[in-house]
Amino acid sequence: MSFALHGVGVSGGIAIGHACLVSHAALEVTYRLVPPERIDGEMLRLDAAFAAVRDELDAMHASIAEGPASAEYGAFLDLHRMILDDPTLSTAAGAHIAQHGCNAEWAVAQQMNVLIAQFEQVEDPYLRERKADVTQVVERVLKALLGHPGHVSVASRRDGDNILVAHDLSPADVIQYRRHRFSAFLTDLGGSTSHTAIIARSLNIPSIVALHHARSLIRDGDLLIVDGTQGVVIIAPDSRALAEYRLRQERLELEKQKLKRLKTTATVTLDGTAVELHANIELPQDVEQARESGAAGIGLFRSEFLFLDRADLPDEDEQFEAYRKVVRKMRGLPVTIRTFDLGADKNLDSSRRVAANPALGLRAIRLSLAEPQMFQVQLRAILRASQHGPIRILIPMLSSAAEIAQTLHQIERAKDGLRHERIPFDEDIEVGGMIEVPAAALCLEVFMRRLDFLSIGTNDLIQYTLAIDRADDSVAHLYDAMHPAVLRLVAHTIRSANRAKVPVTVCGELAGDVSFTRLLLGFGLRIFSMYPAQLLAVKREVLRSDLPGIVPLARKILRSDDPEKIRTLLQRLNG
Repeated sequence: MSFALHGVGVSGGIAIGHACLVSHAALEVTYRLVPPERIDGEMLRLDAAFAAVRDELDAMHASIAEGPASAEYGAFLDLHRMILDDPTLSTAAGAHIAQHGCNAEWAVAQQMNVLIAQFEQVEDPYLRERKADVTQVVERVLKALLGHPGHVSVASRRDGDNILVAHDLSPADVIQYRRHRFSAFLTDLGGSTSHTAIIARSLNIPSIVALHHARSLIRDGDLLIVDGTQGVVIIAPDSRALAEYRLRQERLELEKQKLKRLKTTATVTLDGTAVELHANIELPQDVEQARESGAAGIGLFRSEFLFLDRADLPDEDEQFEAYRKVVRKMRGLPVTIRTFDLGADKNLDSSRRVAANPALGLRAIRLSLAEPQMFQVQLRAILRASQHGPIRILIPMLSSAAEIAQTLHQIERAKDGLRHERIPFDEDIEVGGMIEVPAAALCLEVFMRRLDFLSIGTNDLIQYTLAIDRADDSVAHLYDAMHPAVLRLVAHTIRSANRAKVPVTVCGELAGDVSFTRLLLGFGLRIFSMYPAQLLAVKREVLRSDLPGIVPLARKILRSDDPEKIRTLLQRLNG
């Protein structure tokens, strides 16, 4: 019988293939009473299992090959090694064996539940999802105890397209499975910020997470249709559904091939207006995709990904090499590096207290100014890299003139240090600010007087304007990019910057959404920045657009307070 499951699509596209189920040892552990005379032996079994997994992770780390997502894999393995070495897990499991006289498997599983309960109390979605990493590490320890370390069993494997179905999937598992060329990933757990999601996007294969019951409802060998764009899995599809999705798959592939022809086409509207399309990246390896898409530059390098999931902070030389690598690979095209957007929601030190409302706490530029030594290390690295190509500095979450003044002071301090050491850098490096807080959008004059360019981060601007935590499922339906207040703030920022002749970019999700391309053009936007995979589709929309016909409708949309009318007008605009 055919049925469908719905989850969170984290990487778009359509895959059709057979299910390959991954076993989940943590769900299969049973309790066994251990006699007192055998407790020492059980403790030795526990130590041997931890040692085996430690060797396994080290071997995986050593075998990582250069290529897409290699840095992500290394960072994930480092995090798993940290969890494995944490005495809260290993020592507490040993104490559980001694106190309760139980088998090592049961003790490890119980301690895993304790740690997961602690992560459940964390409000930030990114940190909360790190509980999945605890589960993945424990999974490996349990497999070692059960006699098959280094093996995450797939129930079967066939020739042709295979779709991996797992309760959860660790980055280390993905390293093992890459050689099998799976066409899609499905997991019960995870979210849009989970490690599985990050890897899926980097590998550019259809993937859906948060399916909840896929692992228990899907049988090995079931024929599946995975629609990563819609977040839908169809199990045992009938011939009609299969024919329809195969046709969609062929059309998507044909569209991809057609879009590739636009790579070298000038990005100009029908009336001759030039538009720049830049790429958002998270790690140096993403530059290859940016270049393949024909990006006019890097509009947003999210530098915080260099800081996450590691035991130590990247030092100045490591950051410098990462920034230099990006600017050299872009071969003279501009690179905009956003200083780290870390904070109470993404603590570098897990012992720090997590704020009650992390999105409103010590994050982004607030944290940078509160930790000047860490900020100086990054600023010096960026400035040093500016000697090797055109780099701009972008500051996240600015909200006041005081923050701008303090930030510029820190940049000047970093410059003075380099001058004193006779280290070359671009003396005229441009500094810009993110407009993602309503206060910034409403006080643009001071921003435009002190900064060289602006970049609108629509994701946070929507969140803060509507007072909605976009990570909270209970209010996610209220997160609305077409809310009149949001549209007016975006339009106001673009128009004000244009009047002042200050370059302005939109680098949030709206920039890569083709349904908003014409509206943003109508607001006066001429620089977009998005994920490389979205760039050619947006370029096609720009090439089809005629500004004289767009501007009047865009103004009409801004005057409307009725969400339904706005949607109707937007459909007309895109028709």
